[in-house]
Amino acid sequence: MAYNKKHVKIDLWPEKEEKEKKYSKNRETLKLTIPTLLLFCSICLIFLILLSPFTSPPQTTSFTASSLPRTCNQNFTVYVYDLPKEFNTNLLQNCRHLNIYTDMCPHVANNGLGQPLHRGGGDSKTWFATHQFIAEMIFHARVENHPCRTWEPNNADIFYIPFYGGLYASSVFREYNLTKRDELAVRLVDYISGQRCWRRSNGRDHFLAFGRTAWDFMRSSDETSPDFGANILMQMPRVRNMSVLTVERQPWDGDNQLGIPYPSYFHPYTSAEMGTWQEKMRSVERPHLFSFVGGPRKGLEKAAIRDELIRTCAGSSRCELLKCESGGSRCHDPMTVLGVMARSRFCLQAPGDSFTRRSTFDAMLAGCIPVFFSPHTMYTQYMWYLPDNKRSYSVFMDEKNSTLIEQELSRISENEVVQMREAVIEMIPKMTYAHPNATNYDLPDAVDIALEALAKQAKAKVVYSL
Repeated sequence: MAYNKKHVKIDLWPEKEEKEKKYSKNRETLKLTIPTLLLFCSICLIFLILLSPFTSPPQTTSFTASSLPRTCNQNFTVYVYDLPKEFNTNLLQNCRHLNIYTDMCPHVANNGLGQPLHRGGGDSKTWFATHQFIAEMIFHARVENHPCRTWEPNNADIFYIPFYGGLYASSVFREYNLTKRDELAVRLVDYISGQRCWRRSNGRDHFLAFGRTAWDFMRSSDETSPDFGANILMQMPRVRNMSVLTVERQPWDGDNQLGIPYPSYFHPYTSAEMGTWQEKMRSVERPHLFSFVGGPRKGLEKAAIRDELIRTCAGSSRCELLKCESGGSRCHDPMTVLGVMARSRFCLQAPGDSFTRRSTFDAMLAGCIPVFFSPHTMYTQYMWYLPDNKRSYSVFMDEKNSTLIEQELSRISENEVVQMREAVIEMIPKMTYAHPNATNYDLPDAVDIALEALAKQAKAKVVYSL
């Protein structure tokens, strides 16, 4: 197979000039019809004013005339706790200090979607510069508008506790007083375990959803272990009764932990928008055999392979490298990142600060086949979202073979590549967080998949005491 380096531009929105050209033919017609329309509207307005004393106020709806509300097609109901605001929205008032490294104020906007991405003179309502650790806010907004939500707790199959625990955890990473570091999490557990709904199953039908990794909530009791700023939330016995959704579970001691995708940048309103993107990823030209987006990590054994991947990619004419270094902005530009991935057949996914990477989900959004070097980057994390056959959508390489990447990938036939890419593209809808206000959207997204799986799990293990 031959590969030529050719830049492929990922245009998401039409240029302004194209829009003007498209509609210019209709301008003469509009000039003729506007006076007629104004006359007609004036007559209608007079008629309505005269008739209004005899009519009742119109019924209002939260959906526009062109939109249809989603209906609950799943066999479950979810109840959302109305928590005291200190556990979620009040935290956002201190958004500048929710993360010790980043001002989170731009990222908590739009229910956690972040700032809209503007490209080519156009405006998008579906593309956002979404922060990688913000899933809990998006999850909350999606469940609040979910068609299977119930306001009657006695009818609920599962109970969602919308605690912004990840945002709180990252705000107190440098708090040396462990009692203060843990206090909000402890208050949350005390509050929930005192509720009547908790007592019917001792919390086994309750769940939390966090946008950070499980490691941030599992501080070791061993005083000799290094302190990375974690709290004790997931170590508390009452929390172990619950299900905890997190973007990375602890593979060895996380029986009640369940992996959910990192949010990427695409949050479609409609199924048609999703279908259009999938078709674009099927047809885009991919001149590079593989690519790597990332930077080196110092002092992390599991991330040592990154240095080898950077060397391998930089030394190959068939690899595109986007090296992320401190102070650089290209790796923080969503369209630059997606552009590299959309020009590649395979995307290398090495562990970073932890086993998992948001980059994996960016790659799959771009229709790029992921290449893993640890089973804990994907396979042991997101079981609800993955096909049984790992080989159908991904490549796994032992770290010992990291110097043979190009040779190994070149052995995969063209037919296999096409089939694997199609499997990845088919997975995009359920790996995506649809827009919280989506209405004309009938594809199960990341939240739908999680809720349905949680409900099945709860029904299987809960013995009601009420």
